[in-house]
Amino acid sequence: MSNIALTRQDFTPDTEVRWCPGCGDYAVLAQMQRVMPKICEEMEIPRENIVFVSGIGCSSRFPYYMNTFGFHTIHGRATTVATGLQLARPELQVWVVTGDGDGLSIGTNHLVHCLRRNVNLKILLFNNRIYGLTKGQYSPTSQQGKRTKSSPMGTIEQPINPLSLAITSEATFIARAVATDTRRLQDILLRAARHRGTAFVEILQNCNVFNDGAFDSFTAASVRDDRSLYLEHGKPLIFGKNRDRAVSLRRGTPEIVNLAEHPDERLMVFNEASQKPGIIQILAQLNEQDFPVPLGVFRSIERPVYDELLREQVETAKQHLGVGDFGRYVNTGDTWTVTPDNKNPN
Repeated sequence: MSNIALTRQDFTPDTEVRWCPGCGDYAVLAQMQRVMPKICEEMEIPRENIVFVSGIGCSSRFPYYMNTFGFHTIHGRATTVATGLQLARPELQVWVVTGDGDGLSIGTNHLVHCLRRNVNLKILLFNNRIYGLTKGQYSPTSQQGKRTKSSPMGTIEQPINPLSLAITSEATFIARAVATDTRRLQDILLRAARHRGTAFVEILQNCNVFNDGAFDSFTAASVRDDRSLYLEHGKPLIFGKNRDRAVSLRRGTPEIVNLAEHPDERLMVFNEASQKPGIIQILAQLNEQDFPVPLGVFRSIERPVYDELLREQVETAKQHLGVGDFGRYVNTGDTWTVTPDNKNPN
């Protein structure tokens, strides 16, 4: 690896960025470009070994705007292409960029299997609770009752909770960030890069054209301190502008308590390294109308990595059976010759 220090400019191409003015995608792009030099330096990864893979949607233009290798694939299949790339080229650091429509509609099954396998990928799911590229239809994460071009009377569907899906799929790294919270977003991107296995990060970002203000109820500056709960490993779930309230559990049911009336020893201490998903599932499903919205790293645990286990099996097979001959395998056993008129096969 070169000893020349990389900067944000090294990851910023001359390509014109073509998102709507004010789109939250700009904020995510800027933080990724800022944090990538640190990732490459700390992990000793050359820039040419960084790859961004995307599906279809506004967020999926991301590979064009990173001065790295990239692959703009097809709708919902970014995780499958990225999995194949990671298995074939384990020296690469592969990032998947998808959206709530691309990743949680046609791509849901691929996402679930990638998470449960613990493939060494970094998945960024941009969530604006709307279809932006196709001009404002409701998405799998749109809130029930949302009026859109495809639900003029309000959607009747229960929305998918991306974090709950990741938890149920046994993902080993799960986090949620807000696109405009630059410091915390950078920290989470760096931690995702360091993680061995699938790192899943939901990034809440605003679509100011088709779903403006979707997250203002807890991200606006006037309410942020009282409506957001920043998770810290080994610390109680304290929140509020005056840090005077906390989320606690009473017989498995979450409740908000005032610290002045609640002894510290009775507060629940957050543990991101717990193998048991119960607490983080409760946190992920907190009603954002009644509770502060949890942000940060929900889970960070170690489990065997899929690509490493697969390579071990391949090496074991080679030791026992030798290196295979694909041509010989294809031509072994019964064969058929198909004539041009598709008749009289031999």
